[in-house]
Amino acid sequence: MIEVEGLVHRYDGAESAAVDGVSLKIESGAFVVLVGPNGAGKTTLVRHFNALLEPTEGLVLVDGAPAADDPVAARTAVGMTFQDPRDGFVAATVGEDVAFGPENLGVAREEVDRRVEDALSAVEMSGRREDRIDRLSGGEQARVAIAGALAMEPAHLVLDEPFAGLDLAGRRSVRGALSALHADGRSVIVVTHDPGQVLELAERVVVVGDGQVVLDAEPDDAVGRLADLGVPEPC
Repeated sequence: MIEVEGLVHRYDGAESAAVDGVSLKIESGAFVVLVGPNGAGKTTLVRHFNALLEPTEGLVLVDGAPAADDPVAARTAVGMTFQDPRDGFVAATVGEDVAFGPENLGVAREEVDRRVEDALSAVEMSGRREDRIDRLSGGEQARVAIAGALAMEPAHLVLDEPFAGLDLAGRRSVRGALSALHADGRSVIVVTHDPGQVLELAERVVVVGDGQVVLDAEPDDAVGRLADLGVPEPC
C-alpha cells in the first residue's frame, strides 16, 4: 500500500505549493489513473512515492515504511517510468539498460539475467536484448522503460504519461502490457492528462487540480465530471 498523509511540497523560491495537503491511499494491487491538467501537481505527487522528492510537510508510507527514510527500499518497492522514456535510459542496448537497476543493487549475475528475461517477456520484448535502444520505435522504448522498472521486481508501478508521443499501435502495445501486469497482482498507477487512453483498465480515478485531490471516484462516477475539472472526457 502507498499512503500519503498531509503531503505538502513547495519548490525552492515558489510562492505556492506544487502539492498542497494531499492525503491518499492506494491499495496493493489497485489500478489507479491519476489525472489532471498540465501543471496540476501530478508528477510532483508521485515522485514522493519512491523518494525522488522529499516532503516539505507530511508523510509518504510505502508498505508501512516512510519512503524518505530509506529511498533504496522505496525505489525497489515502487518502480517508476518517466514521461519521456529516454530520460531514464542509461545504456545503449535493451538488455544492458534493463539489467542496470538490479545490478546496482548487487544482485547476482544469474538472478539479473532471470529478471531481465522475465521483464522483457512481460512487455513482449523477448529476444531483443541486443537491440540498440536508439533504433526502437516510441512504443518499443516505452515498453523497455517499463521492463527496466519491472526488473527491480516492484510491488507498485508508476507510469508518468506512458502514452505521450505514441502512435495507435504503440498505445495498444503499452495498454496490453499494463493490463497483464495488473492481472499479475501489481499496483499500477498511470499519471496522465488524458484518461481516455487507459480508463477502461482503471478501478479508480483520482483527479488532481492546483496541487490538491479534487475528485476520487470509480471510473463510472468520474465520467461526466472530468470536463469541469479541466480534464478531457473520454471519447
